[in-house]
Amino acid sequence: MTLYLNDLGILSAAGGNGAEMLSRLLAGDRSGLIETDEYSPSKPFYVGEIRAELPEIEKRYSVYDCKNNRLLLAALNQIQAGVDRIKRKYRTDRIGVVIGTSTSGVRTTELAIAAVAGGLEKPSGFHYKQQQLAGGADFLAHRLDLKGPAYSVSTACSSSGRAFASARRLIELDICDAVIVGGADSLCRFTVNGFAALESVSAGLCKPFGRHRDGINLSEAAALFILSRDEGPVRLGGIGASSDAYHFSAPDPGGAAVVTAMQTALIEARMTAEQIDYINLHGTATPLNDAMESAAVVEVFGRSVAASSTKGMTGHALGAAGALELGLCWLLLNSDDEEGALPPNVNGDALDDSLPSLNLVQAGQVLGRRIEHCQSNSFAFGGNNISIVVSRV
Repeated sequence: MTLYLNDLGILSAAGGNGAEMLSRLLAGDRSGLIETDEYSPSKPFYVGEIRAELPEIEKRYSVYDCKNNRLLLAALNQIQAGVDRIKRKYRTDRIGVVIGTSTSGVRTTELAIAAVAGGLEKPSGFHYKQQQLAGGADFLAHRLDLKGPAYSVSTACSSSGRAFASARRLIELDICDAVIVGGADSLCRFTVNGFAALESVSAGLCKPFGRHRDGINLSEAAALFILSRDEGPVRLGGIGASSDAYHFSAPDPGGAAVVTAMQTALIEARMTAEQIDYINLHGTATPLNDAMESAAVVEVFGRSVAASSTKGMTGHALGAAGALELGLCWLLLNSDDEEGALPPNVNGDALDDSLPSLNLVQAGQVLGRRIEHCQSNSFAFGGNNISIVVSRV
């Protein structure tokens, strides 16, 4: 069965829509990463915060009103015409919603707890549904009056990548004809301070594959696609998933399960490694991840395939990272650029020459032809790995 990614709505710290984001990422613009102590009082960190005005959630859906769901609504607004099209074509009980997230509306709960702890009344607009992991999928299904399966996937940083595997299965099992699939995560103190406690947050701007890399810049984002059998601009080629359970938070340094995920995605797509034009690496800028991923990519692809981590510009959007970075691949595959401009691996640092050498994209580097096939990696706590191949139609 051939499935397509028909539409994309996307926003991140690097841009409020696809065109803006692609332009800034190709230019190597990392101005979306800002220093603030809003999420870590008295200890400022760089984060990728979306400061643009977001659409308001209607009063009748106020139990879902949180930043995470406003991010989803902003992404939905960009693909509303496509959603209307599939609602005209398919019964509403045959359209599903699958959203990947790791934070949902936790920030709303943090603010409510802080108010009560300070002797104030709990905010009148607060509702527990705002922090439920399934809240985003529930919100979209109610707002769009969809009756098909609606749920969330939460596997830390691979959440929204895993959502595509789940959405695909709904169509393969003939439960759905189309699925609105993607992810959203928003910044909160819980994650910023949690990763800081793990000593995984960079003291400055993150440095993917850099010699002095010291951690991530946390961020927020949302990306929504329409997945269906209807022919669209991008084909979902293959998905490879694996789990090694090596350690709660550290990757298996051998990377065997990551190799399996990448190879499985290629096999499902009926492609060889040599056919991939660009890999969007997980590339968190942590010492352990970048070392493991470098070795795994060399084992599968060799050293010539163009690759980069775009987290040096978007930050690490955790549960939304998979959908965000697959969205970048979708934008590259939709581009009419005959030179095949590639997003650079921006890190403000010298590359770590102790790592297996990759063809990490430099500023201004182009493929020399249109980009036809991309692969995107997302890895998570517990060794939960996902790799996805997408192709131009």
